[in-house]
Amino acid sequence: MEFLKNLITEHAAFAHWYIFGAVILAGFNIPISIDILVLLAALIAATLVPENTAWLFGAVLIGCYLSAMCAYWVGRFLGKTLSTSKFFSKFMPSSRLLAIKKFYEKYGMWTLIFGRFIPFGVRNCIFMSSGMSKVPFGKFILTDALACSVWCSAYFSLFFILGKNYETLWHHLKTFNLCIFSAFGVAVIGFIWYKLKKKRKPSKDLSPD
Repeated sequence: MEFLKNLITEHAAFAHWYIFGAVILAGFNIPISIDILVLLAALIAATLVPENTAWLFGAVLIGCYLSAMCAYWVGRFLGKTLSTSKFFSKFMPSSRLLAIKKFYEKYGMWTLIFGRFIPFGVRNCIFMSSGMSKVPFGKFILTDALACSVWCSAYFSLFFILGKNYETLWHHLKTFNLCIFSAFGVAVIGFIWYKLKKKRKPSKDLSPD
């Protein structure tokens, strides 16, 4: 991810193409964080190439939508084969797939909508589980169209606003870190003082009955 980040920032004018390609690769279970890609797209739009904001947003929106379709079909055609693979099980353990299956049985397509907001590989698990469970493709893409639009719009807008105000936020963050560090220092000093005082306190002799 560090190499990808440097590549994107150094070629910011074409960043939307790199991000789009990386998002598509994530749909094939390549270990690339889509959340970080959305963050990068928004920050690049806010700080480096604001004139390409629409392109960058479109790259993550369309890319995430197509990526979910890729994951769906991978799960549908290769799900059973992949589930027996040790490499696959590291990223998508059977316990996680079973939990998602139970969520599908209980909540139906709401699982897909809420799943869009869950990172750390759960999102891709849900897409692949949809294919493995043979959820109708039409139903899948219609539901995910709504979920993907809401999720991408919310995340991109949030990170874009943060990027626009990064100087102010950085100043407050430094102040916050200083307060936390000071409070931690006071707590450590207080704890040491308490331990020393307790250690120096003379023990009371028990008087015989």
